[in-house]
Amino acid sequence: MEDADSAETREFVRAELDFTRGVLDALAGRDEIHRKLAELLSIGSIGTPHLGGKFYFYVRREGSQNQAVLLVRDGIHGTDRGLVDVNQMASDGTVALDWWAPSDDGKYVAYGTSAGGSEESTLRVVETATGKLLPDTIDRARHANVAWKKDGSGFYYGRTPRKGDVPAGEEVYHVRIFYHALRTDPENDRLIFGEHLGAQDVPVAQLADDDDRWLLFTVFEGYTKTEMFLQDLQAGTPAVEVTSGKDFSYSGEILEGQLYVFTNEDAPRYRVLRVDARNPGRSNWREIIPESDAVLKGVQIVHGMLFALYEKNATSLLKIFNLDGTFLSEVTLPGLGSITEIGGKWDSDEAFFGFQSFTVPPSIYRMDFREGGAATLWARLDTASIDPSAYEVSQVWFSSKDGTKVPMFVFYKKGLVLNGKNPTVLTGYGGFNISLTPSFAADRYLWLEQGGVFAVANLRGGAEFGEEWHRAGMLGKKQNVFDDFIAAAEYLIAQEYTDNEHLAIRGGSNGGLLVGVALTQRPELFRAVVCAVPLLDMLRYQHFQIAKLWIPEYGSADDPEQFEFIHAYSPYHHVKAGVEYPAVLFMTADGDSRVDPMHAKKMAALMRAEAGNGRSRERPILLRVEPKAGHGVGKPINKQIEELTDVYSFLFWQLGVVVGR
Repeated sequence: MEDADSAETREFVRAELDFTRGVLDALAGRDEIHRKLAELLSIGSIGTPHLGGKFYFYVRREGSQNQAVLLVRDGIHGTDRGLVDVNQMASDGTVALDWWAPSDDGKYVAYGTSAGGSEESTLRVVETATGKLLPDTIDRARHANVAWKKDGSGFYYGRTPRKGDVPAGEEVYHVRIFYHALRTDPENDRLIFGEHLGAQDVPVAQLADDDDRWLLFTVFEGYTKTEMFLQDLQAGTPAVEVTSGKDFSYSGEILEGQLYVFTNEDAPRYRVLRVDARNPGRSNWREIIPESDAVLKGVQIVHGMLFALYEKNATSLLKIFNLDGTFLSEVTLPGLGSITEIGGKWDSDEAFFGFQSFTVPPSIYRMDFREGGAATLWARLDTASIDPSAYEVSQVWFSSKDGTKVPMFVFYKKGLVLNGKNPTVLTGYGGFNISLTPSFAADRYLWLEQGGVFAVANLRGGAEFGEEWHRAGMLGKKQNVFDDFIAAAEYLIAQEYTDNEHLAIRGGSNGGLLVGVALTQRPELFRAVVCAVPLLDMLRYQHFQIAKLWIPEYGSADDPEQFEFIHAYSPYHHVKAGVEYPAVLFMTADGDSRVDPMHAKKMAALMRAEAGNGRSRERPILLRVEPKAGHGVGKPINKQIEELTDVYSFLFWQLGVVVGR
């Protein structure tokens, strides 16, 4: 199964896909599910505007468009114009816009596209005024993170090596920083930084906000540690390390010769310090925003002020400080929810932020500091097919196995009678310092309209309560994450939201590992499992795709001590012959460049052969492999609709829901 091209693997996959289609295509209500999902997903998407000179740039997807379009408008009251439309690059929608970065003056936009879900970006540059492409084309730009010079003549960017320049399989690593001058051959781009770095270190370049003197390199060494190096381009001296080499996270922004440092050093909920870029040694740092009871998620300089994004009990707060750290105000938000991004520049007279929640569709708010700076609604997705006010969300707290209090959002239709048998989907993630805050997903309303309950557990391993919460769910403490999730399921049953015959779990990627562990450790607790793009063979995961990047989070079975705690939960190694497991829908994609499809294939093969219900058509083990798709980023709407039709058909069937009742 690890060799996707072998005849044996191809034959197994073909047979399993035939079996899966034979089960799912025969289910009642599929046409109605498909129709409703197409309607719900036509709501579209919208991103937060970013500024470049007089131009405003943002992405938007409307109606049945497969991919979002990068739009530009000249002035705040200008007319939107399509600048990069990847829908024109592939009739089936399988070319995605991975990222984009306007120059400071807005004259140019660098952007990356990839095909088939690969996320292997090719960088191109478009002229904003004319929409014409420049000749510059740079491949291997997955980690580009473009930093434009102020005059727009070129940019710093990250690039992986050519095949053959490093050992086979290593070309996805070894990111280095180069400088590219516009209209020159990228193969002659000058290497700027990174020769001394480890293979899995990922550097990002960043110029000062107001000039090109200072070049800051932030090097990511896993998910708990970063280092910063600062180079004085005016002096022409080499980059010097400004961090301590300790196991903390650092990032920064430079304005008027001052480096503002955002870090969890001795502050697991993060703080901000400031230092003169000319003397950046650690002993010269001075704290300006101390750690608080909320988790500081990031800091950005807009309109000469520090915009500080916080998270408290898994919901967003936005506070504004002077550059010396003096508190100015807290921005009034529309309610409890999530700020998705902040747009604005250090010298702009306005700022934007994206906001959404379980019942508030993606919305963009604008703050005009020439008119007082109050946040006003600038754009919101039209949800005419949904009445979000008809649903209610509550946050509950439960005790995990070791007594730790863990929060969970529970979401359902107002007036729903909780009778202990409500069809319920529980999801979570619990890893990589990622928070699951309230988000709007139109497809969930199909589930809720049918009387379903949707629950999101904020597990250890995430970022909801700072770095201590993250570290309590990684490496040798990973079992805490699974204990939290199982406790969430037990809480939903004990509080009579549902029972084990009406409870499904769903997760993807690290969340796929989560539900994979749950189904092998507590198979009797769940009726159905949707396990998407999962890691499941944790003893060999590090040998495939980009997975060595995750060793700092999971550990590696190549280390004898780490082998013990990884083997203790690795789902593939805990399938027991004859055990009756929940019905499972394993989902992967043949172009996934993050988590290798072999995980889902191996687990499906083993469970089909060994599980007590391995050959059942009523409680089946199913495998779904999506062609011309990847880990999920940039998946076209037509594929999303087909995939979700399978997911909800499976869940409705297994949990006994008759669609349209």
